[in-house]
Order: sequence, then structure tokens, then C-alpha cells
Amino acid sequence: MARHNREGRGTDQLGFRYTISYQPDWLKLIKVTRQLKNGRQSTKRLFRNPANGPEADPGDRMRTGITSGDQDLGFEVALTDPQSAVKSIRITYVLPGENDTMDEVEFLLEGAPETGG
Repeated sequence: MARHNREGRGTDQLGFRYTISYQPDWLKLIKVTRQLKNGRQSTKRLFRNPANGPEADPGDRMRTGITSGDQDLGFEVALTDPQSAVKSIRITYVLPGENDTMDEVEFLLEGAPETGG
């Protein structure tokens, strides 16, 4: 049986702080990618699950939430996966940027390799 969500924290490459609500038996890590002002793309590990691996069956529904009060960013993703076949989820979040431009932040949620089959 899947366990209740846990809460973690992380900071991205620009110093923005995040709170992560995650399912401890599915999520392995979260990476964040964004374009820097110099035009380069930067990817950073935002969060790593402190558990060494799943302690229980992750269940057929995955739920992860990410919020950042620094950026007025917040979302939750829920996915039903009865066969435990999903290995990663990619989310692109659009934030208002400077001079009426839009900034994209991409999150990659990776599942534990022990899941699925």
C-alpha cells in the first residue's frame, strides 16, 4: 500500500526556493532546467529523495506538487499508472518574465528504478 506524501525542499540555479510534496515510494529525484540570461541552458538537481529506495508498493496513482513562493509558482501533478510503467514526467511551467516576455522552467520528475515491470 502506498504511503502518504512527504515534504522536501530545494533551491534552483537562480536561488529560488521550492517546496516539494512527493510520494516517497515513487519519486527518486527532480531536476530543474531553465534558460539563463546569457542564453545558456542550465540543469540542476532540485531535490533527491533521501530514502534509499521504495519501502512499499508505490500504488497505482502518483502525486507530486511543487511550489515556489519566490516566483508565485505552484502546481500538482497526479497520474494514474496501474501497471507502474511510468519512469519520468516532464513539466514545462511558464512564468511572466521581464519586458513582457515569458520564462519557462522545466521540471523532470524521475521515478525510482525499482518501480515498474
